[in-house]
Amino acid sequence: MSLNNLIFTFSRLTCKIPTVARTISTNSQLLFRCTPILLAEPLKKKKKLDPAIIKAREERKKRKIEKQIRRLEKNARQLKPIEECEVPLEILDTFSTRKRYLAPSSPEILEKRALLLKKWCHYKREQHLADMQMLDRIAYSQQKALDELRKESEELYQEALQSDFQLLPFVCQGPVETPPVKHYNSPDGDYQDVSKKW
Repeated sequence: MSLNNLIFTFSRLTCKIPTVARTISTNSQLLFRCTPILLAEPLKKKKKLDPAIIKAREERKKRKIEKQIRRLEKNARQLKPIEECEVPLEILDTFSTRKRYLAPSSPEILEKRALLLKKWCHYKREQHLADMQMLDRIAYSQQKALDELRKESEELYQEALQSDFQLLPFVCQGPVETPPVKHYNSPDGDYQDVSKKW
């Protein structure tokens, strides 16, 4: 077979994928063509089920949903527990031994406590009023001094209004980043979630 015949044979198999339909002609080349991809499969036959079975399944689903609704309504008033606020079981078990039974107080002791409480309230009120009066006197004196200073010199008044950052000298120098720990093998990012599911 000559080289020309071989080229002619393979030239008929060149792969161009035109989008037009194949025309019928005696002198056109026979080319490979692809059909569009249809991602479909034959439909499955629906199994005919007994209507009683279908109804039983629906009833089962309905009962399951109703049960979940009842459970949610029952637990709606229960708050999510906080572990820090719950009393440990060991303390609850020994509650009877820990409980103190005190004798009831006499009326004289109760009256004495009430008078003591009244005296304490009166003392704290007087202390609060004295503190407020002292703060008012300090604020009035400060404002009076600033007004007198303003009459003397506006520059000194503006300087007195500025904040004095050297009033409490505090200097703090430290690392801006945490220094690396030598020979520290960092974990691979494993994380164990220990939070409870409610």
